[in-house]
Amino acid sequence: MKIEFVMSNGDTVSAHAEVGDNLLRVAQAAGLPLEGTCEGQMACSTCHVIVAGEWFDRLEEASEEEEDMLDLAAGVARTSRLSCQIDLTEEMDGLTVTIPAESYDMRR
Repeated sequence: MKIEFVMSNGDTVSAHAEVGDNLLRVAQAAGLPLEGTCEGQMACSTCHVIVAGEWFDRLEEASEEEEDMLDLAAGVARTSRLSCQIDLTEEMDGLTVTIPAESYDMRR
């Protein structure tokens, strides 16, 4: 399946993913600046992405804990999600998300 990541400058990075992959791990494997400091434990917001509007309502709703972490994210939008909380399904082929300009991977 294909996932489209839109960078803050408008460039698009296409990544290949498998059903069951986690969106954060797919982004990291593609070399994108999503740190994921807490490794998916919802203790940070360093994997924040903005889901394209046409995709947002197709995803499972964010948990209250995820919403709380998104309150701390820089550049948050109505369709913001933590990429570590999105496990990919067949129906997500073609999913498009934007990496906020504020994203920076301190591991680099």
